[in-house]
Amino acid sequence: MSTAEVFDERIAARTATIGIIGLGYAGLPLATTFAEAGFSVTGIDLNVERVRAVEEGRSYLVDVPAERYGTLDGRLQAGTDYAAVRELDALTICVPTPLSKTRTPDLSYVVAAAESVAANLRPGQLVILQSTTHPGTTEEIILPILERGGGRVGVDFFLGYAPERVDPGNKQFSIRNTPKLVGGSTAECLRRTELLYRQIVDEVIPCSSPIVAEIAKLHENTFRAVNIALANELALMCDRLDISAWEVIEAAKTKPFGFLPHYPGPGLGGDCIPVVPQFLASRLREYGYTARLIDAAHEINTYMPVHVVQKVADALNDAGRPIKGSRLLLLGLAYKPDVHDTRESPSLEVMRQLLARGGEVRYCDPCVGGIDLEGVHHESTSWSPEEVEWADCVVVLTCHRAFLEHPLWDRARLIVDTRNVVPVGPSVHSI
Repeated sequence: MSTAEVFDERIAARTATIGIIGLGYAGLPLATTFAEAGFSVTGIDLNVERVRAVEEGRSYLVDVPAERYGTLDGRLQAGTDYAAVRELDALTICVPTPLSKTRTPDLSYVVAAAESVAANLRPGQLVILQSTTHPGTTEEIILPILERGGGRVGVDFFLGYAPERVDPGNKQFSIRNTPKLVGGSTAECLRRTELLYRQIVDEVIPCSSPIVAEIAKLHENTFRAVNIALANELALMCDRLDISAWEVIEAAKTKPFGFLPHYPGPGLGGDCIPVVPQFLASRLREYGYTARLIDAAHEINTYMPVHVVQKVADALNDAGRPIKGSRLLLLGLAYKPDVHDTRESPSLEVMRQLLARGGEVRYCDPCVGGIDLEGVHHESTSWSPEEVEWADCVVVLTCHRAFLEHPLWDRARLIVDTRNVVPVGPSVHSI
């Protein structure tokens, strides 16, 4: 039996051993999904607390509640030692790719993971990169690292790219029913990558090369960033015209073709939409091209926290108060509703600016119990009539379900609503 036939048979029989490098927002749901499909899965993460949580069946992500562990029958294990790579048939690298201070991709986590995998690579293994990164990473960076041991791609080992499309907290779309893009360094690499993901995803879409899949992922997030920037600029323009941006959008979306509604807010958050377009822009600068639309969208979106703070100042000024000394209650520090993630959250920047201007700031977030900001620790307060009544101004930044299911808007003296969730009234100021 050929090595390809052995691989296919092990995948089909669910006897193949699968590895997931990185147990964060993308890696842990992927590891859990493979284990639920019947595979023996090993997660590798240098974060000891994450590993301990997985081993003990404790949840640290909204998409992997504790009850999911109970269905796995011990098929998911975790550790910090890359020596476990030697026992795997296939593995996916899901480590983070943050932006550096110069707004270029920091590939240090990807490189470190690839080097650790290469040090333990055995013949016949399939290695897949899932981390979102700049175009060319799979074949220009990962491939040379894996080839250092003398193996040949497509013969001795196999390399693919399969970008994540996780939307944390989304109850409608999961890994299973979200189409999966895959690319491979050779035809056999592509075939094996496609075969593996067909075990857990309903629709797998092969691309002609890894770089096509890489750019497709970047384009998806850039589409969102640019269209949200357009909605944010509409809000800025409507503010000058003293009309509701949300009413304009509701009117525009009645057109049954050629329009897809996006909505304004306090800015962009998460590790994808604010960050990923910069991967594309920075890469293109190496080719002498300036991604002008991406740069313009970034400028608008990063301005929104400033606009929110100005709206708070205006609302307080109308009530005869300055920001300095005013009691301000911020609702929501997570970047989106009902998740724990505060990465790149615009709420943090709003909080920084209000504190810098002398406001007495508290926050309420049922998903974020505590944060450290500028060296100071802050704890979430309760969502209660007493806390709302304490505030001179309530600022709605993230519309968690708890705020909507138990509204306390009538207890607030003044509200600045960045999400269009508070009923219109004389004390409500919209962005």
